[in-house]
Amino acid sequence: LYQRTTVSLMKHEADSGILIHSYSPTGFNIDGNRVFGPCAVLPPAILQWNVGSYRDITEESISLFHMLEPPIGSRVEQINPLVLALLKRKRIAVEVQDTPNACATFNFLNSERRLVAAGLIPPSYSTALEVKQD
Repeated sequence: LYQRTTVSLMKHEADSGILIHSYSPTGFNIDGNRVFGPCAVLPPAILQWNVGSYRDITEESISLFHMLEPPIGSRVEQINPLVLALLKRKRIAVEVQDTPNACATFNFLNSERRLVAAGLIPPSYSTALEVKQD
């Protein structure tokens, strides 16, 4: 009359939302998903973001952040003042950080179940540790 049922747990901990596990100059590892290039993390979605650097952040490129419902709520540098003014009018707090700190901040805020989104741009390749032979 009764049949056995098996369950496969995909996550062993309570749902803590999306986590950024690693990054490289080619992209990000977000919950086991390899994302190449810039992306917008809008839990529960991960979207490709069509920017190459901070210079490409425009009013059009940030439109997906202020169209969210419910809306999402610093150190700000080098982003076009018109873009920052638009986000401020939309009551979206902005913090510009390098990639390692942006990933950590996103993970922290998301683990607290706060409404958060991230526009991530992979870091540049570093030549600081290259060995030069003369």
